[in-house]
Amino acid sequence: MPGPNVHAVAVASRSFSRSPQLREELLKRYPDARFNYTDRVLIGDELVDFLRGYPKAITGLETLNDRLFSAVPELRLVSKYGVGLDMIDLDAARRHGVSVRWTPGVNRHAVAELTIAFMIALGRRLVPLACEVRDRRWRQPGGRQISSAVVGIVGCGHVGQEVARLCRAFGASVIAHDIRTYDEFYRANAVTPVDLPTLLAKADFVSLHVPLDASTRGMIGEREIAAMKPTAYLINTARGGIVDEAALKAALVAERLAGAAFDVFSSEPPADNDLLQLPSFLGTPHIGASTREAVMAMGRAAIAGLDGAEDSIDLTAEIASPRI
Repeated sequence: MPGPNVHAVAVASRSFSRSPQLREELLKRYPDARFNYTDRVLIGDELVDFLRGYPKAITGLETLNDRLFSAVPELRLVSKYGVGLDMIDLDAARRHGVSVRWTPGVNRHAVAELTIAFMIALGRRLVPLACEVRDRRWRQPGGRQISSAVVGIVGCGHVGQEVARLCRAFGASVIAHDIRTYDEFYRANAVTPVDLPTLLAKADFVSLHVPLDASTRGMIGEREIAAMKPTAYLINTARGGIVDEAALKAALVAERLAGAAFDVFSSEPPADNDLLQLPSFLGTPHIGASTREAVMAMGRAAIAGLDGAEDSIDLTAEIASPRI
């Protein structure tokens, strides 16, 4: 039986596969590339069948675990489309000798701009008021400005830093919490580092920008939400699972929190329709990195990662948890 074609790559990512320009650019370097035209995330045996016979792959939201690596032993390199890594079992990849290449921060502008849009929408009640006008109701309940707010950023990696810069441009006071130290960035951008309890107590907008791993799963629960101001807003454009959504819903229903906006959910599409229907909640369908510019940046980074580009990181050789 012939071995795998070393010049072939399987592209499981739906978003990459939908882009004619990215397909064309990849095919110039890998003419035998295979694309996922199903417009859905491949799972289980379907993903195994799709990747089988290919030594390289570009994946997005697909789950890569021990079972997958065992079933496709010819797979030697995975280049990640996007920045979320919670769907890849890196320990399993190491055990099976699979290199996982990843480029941090490629979607930071798109996600940061959506975060700012959420702040404006929540502070000015744009969505519910627009719906009221459409229904021939005319109210002017007021709102608040980013320029006079204290913005708390949880996770000050690539996206968090971009959000901080934009908030400072509005004139907001910015505080940040991260397990890593970014003293040079904090000094250059007038950002004050604080611990998480202080951030939750002081911030008018709490914006989450941490990866999802064992240390961050459920990190914003009932206790943390209760520590926030009742006039504050919670924003999650990072990963579902970081926030206890049931605790969030209870706080919004009881008006212990002014509002929340999420682009990501514990299960997608989200199952809790009661949360989605709350007037103080704004949900979007994981569109943070769905701009034309971000799609191209992530796609080109994934292509470069196939050949071990300097900008990409070999996560199977990394020890510390990477920052998004």
